[in-house]
Amino acid sequence: MPIMRALVSLVLVGLLAGVCLGADKDKEQPPKPAESIAELQQQLEKILKDNHVPGVSVAIVKRDGPEWVGGVGLANVASKTPVTADTQFRIGSTSKAFASLSILKLVNEGKLSLADPVHKLAPEVYFENRWEATDPVLVVDMLEHTAGWDDLHLREYAKDAPATMSLREGLDYDHTSRVSRWPPGTRMAYCNSGPPVAAYIVEKITGQRFEDYVQENFFKPIGMQSASYFRTSAPAATLYHDDGKTPYEYWNILLRPAGSINASANDMAAYVGFYLNRGTVNGVEVMPAASIDRMENPTRTWAAREGLKAGYGLSNYWTVNDGFVYHGHNGGVNGGLTEMTYMPDYGVGYYYSINAGNGGAFEKVGKAIRAYVTRELTKPTLPAVGAMPADAESYAGWYEPNSERVQMFVFVNRILALVRVSFADGKMVLHPLLAAKPETFLPVEGRQFRKVPEKDAPFPVATAVLLMPDAPGKYIQVAGGTATWKQVPKWLALIEIGLTAYVALAVVSVLLYAPFWMLGGLSKRRRRPQERAIRWWPLIAVLSLVGVVVLIGVSAPDIITRMGNLTVWSCGVFALTILFAIASLASAWSGWRATDTRKWVARYSTAVALALVIATVYFAYWGVIGLRTWG
Repeated sequence: MPIMRALVSLVLVGLLAGVCLGADKDKEQPPKPAESIAELQQQLEKILKDNHVPGVSVAIVKRDGPEWVGGVGLANVASKTPVTADTQFRIGSTSKAFASLSILKLVNEGKLSLADPVHKLAPEVYFENRWEATDPVLVVDMLEHTAGWDDLHLREYAKDAPATMSLREGLDYDHTSRVSRWPPGTRMAYCNSGPPVAAYIVEKITGQRFEDYVQENFFKPIGMQSASYFRTSAPAATLYHDDGKTPYEYWNILLRPAGSINASANDMAAYVGFYLNRGTVNGVEVMPAASIDRMENPTRTWAAREGLKAGYGLSNYWTVNDGFVYHGHNGGVNGGLTEMTYMPDYGVGYYYSINAGNGGAFEKVGKAIRAYVTRELTKPTLPAVGAMPADAESYAGWYEPNSERVQMFVFVNRILALVRVSFADGKMVLHPLLAAKPETFLPVEGRQFRKVPEKDAPFPVATAVLLMPDAPGKYIQVAGGTATWKQVPKWLALIEIGLTAYVALAVVSVLLYAPFWMLGGLSKRRRRPQERAIRWWPLIAVLSLVGVVVLIGVSAPDIITRMGNLTVWSCGVFALTILFAIASLASAWSGWRATDTRKWVARYSTAVALALVIATVYFAYWGVIGLRTWG
């Protein structure tokens, strides 16, 4: 499952506070590579201690077998139980690959095709696609995340489903997120309901419960002896909040194929070896090598059709770190983060999982492990710089995101994630609105570009492309071949930027001005009753926004539970967004009716009221007013 707690809390707080959420990963120098497993263990111990993370499960694997399988730190803080190679961790979305493997196995057996329409195979599974007649949702769209569906809603994440709940019951619990927002097979937007729908198709065709099918056809043959979609009696790590002390309760995920597997380092070592040996385990072919190749390569998006290889295949990401290309998948649940990745060309891969939701520590652990496994490897040769596409200049201009994963966040990302694209000196340069530094790309082949980072960690593959879609407008794809951006008129981008700055300035000014008129009101001589309404209503509106930010901030450790259910926290957000709208409109009304006020006060109040009304209209258009996060 995705790291929804961090995603929701950070994004919502950022959007309401006007804070840039982007993080520059290039700021931190890679660690000095450990020269031995013992030294790597010492590095990991320090990372855990410095970041209050109890433990980590690790497997470093080469094609001919594991190099190290074990753990560092504690599986349970209270009992001081150490992490071992047998300790189960929750691997989150890393589980999704087994839906793809299962579908591919049935494809190889001639029982279905990746190009089969989902509606044909499972008409009882609800989804909406207004392009179904010409662009149906296909099985492959479930696995490459190209159906255009919104990601799961918070109430789906918050559901603690009993182990007895069937996959069909889980899919029927809430289907409102399964709506195609653009023609399927054009853009990629990560969606946690796709793989479960594919898993349900597996159930229909095989007559077996999906979990049983995976156990029989993959867990056992691969050698994942203790892996399970359910909680078992095997030794398991307790998952913790960011303080490394407060535990999370075990959470039964609603749609199990999306991310509920429990697995040990021993299990994951066997799993990594399965990929390194291209589907063969101990000389026995579990899956054909061609199926593993297919998993690693996207095919459905506009970018894939333009020849861009980097992206998201069948439950398998391309990622670039320190000049090396990796394949695999990561995952996250409340209190747990996992990464499984490998380099088939070098015959090496790794897995690690921590039992805390600390993203900073998770990245540091990954850097240390990658530094060790690549310490003696030669980086791939960089592709030669190619000619700039003849029509490149026509792609210059402003762009907004056009393949949002979570529809709830579109209203903020379309503004804060604006980017300006320019072409000069044989380079494409992206200027994100809120980033301190631009991103530079060099043309390599056709319409593709590779990123040029500042440090000595070049991108050996293209990760961006100028698209020529069968849709009006100009599009580019960046961010590892998974984020699609659409060109917008310059005037529109500048108006959005200007209005956003205007509203933000008005909100800040209200907070700064309020203490002065409140203190002034303590003096009878300075009291002005005729100005009370035009002062108080804007302040109430702004404080309601601040209240939303505070509620989400204090809910962050348990954001899914608190915001995905009907709670005092989610009701508070609902009520405060309505109060914001009422107070904003009241500000405008009181300003219009105000008489006998000082000119500068009237003008200021009018400017603030206008800004608040603009924000209200915008929020209402995107469904933020009266936001029911539990709905």
